[in-house]
Amino acid sequence: MTDDWHEQRARAVAHHGAELERRREAEAEQARALIADFVTAARESGPPLEPLRARSYSGRSYRTGLRGWYLNPARTIAIDEAGDYYSLLVPSSAKALLLGAEPVPQPPRLIVGEGARDGESMPLATILQRLLTQR
Repeated sequence: MTDDWHEQRARAVAHHGAELERRREAEAEQARALIADFVTAARESGPPLEPLRARSYSGRSYRTGLRGWYLNPARTIAIDEAGDYYSLLVPSSAKALLLGAEPVPQPPRLIVGEGARDGESMPLATILQRLLTQR
């Protein structure tokens, strides 16, 4: 009986994990579409691109080879000119200090800053619309 229970539990956990992954991928696809529309509009009428900088957890700033738009006031989340989504928080590194940081694109989220302190999360669509209307 316990083997049967363990088997059922393992299947339930696997199903839950697969469902969570499916939802995350669907969210990322929706966010990618919003970002693609934003990049097209931004290239036509602004806001201008700016060099993106990464920041270590201790606050040190590193250059990157990226240009794009910051999505949050802390300047730790951004979209580059190709439409890739980045967290610009990186570990401290002497190599990054000399050669620059190389953040890796991540799956975009529909809620930027989700899980952060109250008031620090906002829908991606709202942020992108604000960027397009401010100058």
